[in-house]
Amino acid sequence: MRSALTVGGLCGKLGMSRQNYYKARRERQRMEADSGLIEQLVRAERAVQPRLGGRKLYHILRPELAYAGVKIGRDRFFEVLREKGLLLDRLPGMPKTTNSRHSLPVFHNLVKDIELVSSNQAWAADITYIRADEGFLYLSLLMDMWSRKIVGYNSGDTLEAEGAVRALEMALSELPKGAFPVHHSDRGCQYCSHLYVEKLHAHGLAVSMTEEMHCYENACAERLNGILKQEYSLGCSFRNKKQALAAVDEAVLLYNTKRPHLSLNYETPEKMHRKVA
Repeated sequence: MRSALTVGGLCGKLGMSRQNYYKARRERQRMEADSGLIEQLVRAERAVQPRLGGRKLYHILRPELAYAGVKIGRDRFFEVLREKGLLLDRLPGMPKTTNSRHSLPVFHNLVKDIELVSSNQAWAADITYIRADEGFLYLSLLMDMWSRKIVGYNSGDTLEAEGAVRALEMALSELPKGAFPVHHSDRGCQYCSHLYVEKLHAHGLAVSMTEEMHCYENACAERLNGILKQEYSLGCSFRNKKQALAAVDEAVLLYNTKRPHLSLNYETPEKMHRKVA
């Protein structure tokens, strides 16, 4: 009786019927339960991919949430992330690896209309960073756009063009005679440098660069960076650069020889690259 009077008095103060009061309470309880499930699923996904953003999380988790009976829009999803402290902060001191504001020559995008049917038709180049307590390392990568194999890489202390050149030299050393892949990259100063472009021309490689939608026009290289950081721990902060260098070598080896790709019918990049070559 006391409980009913308490609820009745509260309903009177709120100006609502007892039926609406209980309906509102059930709705709040449901929203709290939904938020709890969202938090659990996001934390589980972030344990595997720590820097996965809200939009990608929403896309990945929406089917599972729907299966659990949770109907939620993207705006409300972001509200839950905010309430639970799950929105990502920009990493402090995150370096910028691409400087496209320079006076060096740039080139047109030659790969956007290429139909890739074998390895060594086109290579994609990009630079990313590896964090260590001693400072950053900059990882230059060259990937075959068809087989997805990392054909060249180099880790160095600076963003000077020499690091990208060393990665290119590694790739060229394994290039079969008579193969002339198109070299595709963003418009970073390393790839536009006279040193780099001259080496490409000296080996008969055509030069291709992004034009308007930079990240989309070099999406495969961006995707490779994400795989190495999320699946092979290169997104971690290492104790020292020696440890980071060893981790890069291991990551490249595992990626090339052990990771099956859906787009390659679950073949590894190394096997597919050798098969076609």
